[in-house]
Amino acid sequence: MGKGGTMEENMAAWLVGINTLKIQPFKLPDLGPHDVRIRMKAVGICGSDVHYLKAMRCADFIVKEPMVIGHECAGIIEEVGAEVKHLAPGDRVALEPGISCWRCESCKEGRYNLCPDMKFFATPPVHGSLANQVVHPADLCFKLPENVSLEEGAMCEPLSVGVHACRRANVGPETNVLVMGAGPIGLVTLLAARAFGAPRIVIVDVDDHRLSVAKTLGADEIVKVSTNIQDVAEEVVQIGKAMGAGVDVTFDCAGFDKTMSTGLRATRPGGKVCLVGMGHDAMTLPLTSASAREVDVIGIFRYKNTWPLCLEFLRSGKIDVKPLITHRFGFSQKEVEDAFATSARGGNAIKVMFNL
Repeated sequence: MGKGGTMEENMAAWLVGINTLKIQPFKLPDLGPHDVRIRMKAVGICGSDVHYLKAMRCADFIVKEPMVIGHECAGIIEEVGAEVKHLAPGDRVALEPGISCWRCESCKEGRYNLCPDMKFFATPPVHGSLANQVVHPADLCFKLPENVSLEEGAMCEPLSVGVHACRRANVGPETNVLVMGAGPIGLVTLLAARAFGAPRIVIVDVDDHRLSVAKTLGADEIVKVSTNIQDVAEEVVQIGKAMGAGVDVTFDCAGFDKTMSTGLRATRPGGKVCLVGMGHDAMTLPLTSASAREVDVIGIFRYKNTWPLCLEFLRSGKIDVKPLITHRFGFSQKEVEDAFATSARGGNAIKVMFNL
């Protein structure tokens, strides 16, 4: 409550135009019987947030009117709806940002991440969570274990992408894994693959700093590559030497012609290539030779039913996401602008986090 017993005004970071974010009032919807109101405490910046800021669009999702940004988040419950039994005010929770319809074929078969009517934080026209408070369904709020911080709770969202990828590709203790790209998603995929039991993981990138981070996070070998597609054959040989065995699963966490071409050639006969990154929409790829070696290509979109496992990995120490959080900012107009500029620049920034 604010001074004089009145509810303080809820403020949020609104994307109002290309490269323009403004902290403005954000009126919350009424609290439904199965909803909770959460005070946001930690919100991370995702690559998609930066895309929206730079271009007012990400893939086929176009921002047509002002939108509250942000979807990687955790906070503290302030109020619960009448039917909510498993959460109470004061509980610390991580939020799964997508609300599916539970009526379509995808939802009914349990693949709710493919729901065509998904309402997902900061995917137009749905508002996001970089705000003082949000209202969200209670069943998409997951209580944090005592030894897991709010920042780590917010990291469950990117980590979920790596966990979902590892599930889709059936990673286990006999899976040698190649990761193309050592950005935030490549790094969480590395951490997830290790937690799933992968005995050997090689990670590839064009950037020395990101490769050194990957090494400290536990990559067995790192391979520096170029952006030139002419180098693929030579780099596949380097990757083979670094792995010292067949590549069972490749995760392409960049999603470019070159990374997919490398993955398809580097993966052993009968192996799998999982496309995680969304760099290029159309690609020219050596599919015929990959098909002749029965290399399966699988796609992923976001995640499903990953939060409990992510929280268990964090609670048990099987995964440590804390080193990924490189920059922290508060919630003022200047800090919001600076945080997004830091994330967009890249450099040594991996995960930029707001502390509200």
